[in-house]
Amino acid sequence: MLKNIIKFIVNGFAVYATAYLLSGVTVSSFKVALIVALVLAALNILVKPILLILSLPVTIITLGLFTFVIDALMVIIVSKIVPGFSVDSFLTAIVFSIVLTIISYILHKLID
Repeated sequence: MLKNIIKFIVNGFAVYATAYLLSGVTVSSFKVALIVALVLAALNILVKPILLILSLPVTIITLGLFTFVIDALMVIIVSKIVPGFSVDSFLTAIVFSIVLTIISYILHKLID
């Protein structure tokens, strides 16, 4: 239980750090970053698998690169849901999802 709470806080910090690094992303506070991490995790669990199955032919044709589009869509949906979090463009959402994945991976490796 404690490990999950720590991972949640680390994900919130990763969102906050990624928003700090990218000029097209705005997170108003750390509390908002935690909410973004929670909503993004929920969407990745509930919605992303459905989108991956529906887009399987396109994903195969693009050799998996279409998953970046799906990740960007998840970020844009979160920006519409969570007040205090905004993403300027679709390209910024793609870059945000890539940088967030890298920062989150590094931070999780540091705490393990």
